[in-house]
Amino acid sequence: MNAERLYTILRSPHVSEKAARAQESNQYVFEVATDATKADVKAAVEKMFNVAVERVTVVNSKGKTKAFRGRSGVRNGLRKAYVRLREGQTLDLAAKA
Repeated sequence: MNAERLYTILRSPHVSEKAARAQESNQYVFEVATDATKADVKAAVEKMFNVAVERVTVVNSKGKTKAFRGRSGVRNGLRKAYVRLREGQTLDLAAKA
């Protein structure tokens, strides 16, 4: 896999209460590209953050149906990756460059 592709796989870290609880068990949540595979996510995290990944779980979240001014529509869905790091590995997602 080329380096350009690796940098387009991870969109952003997903920030939520559930993601904060997952960090306590050395698991981090990222929003990823819709066509990313588990192997792609693992390679991208290992290359970008220089850590060892133990396991990757990918979840597709369906967009909510909402009504606005009498018209119904659908919000965009997203794809999340739960990345578990090996024991002793950590990520500092709040670090400033």
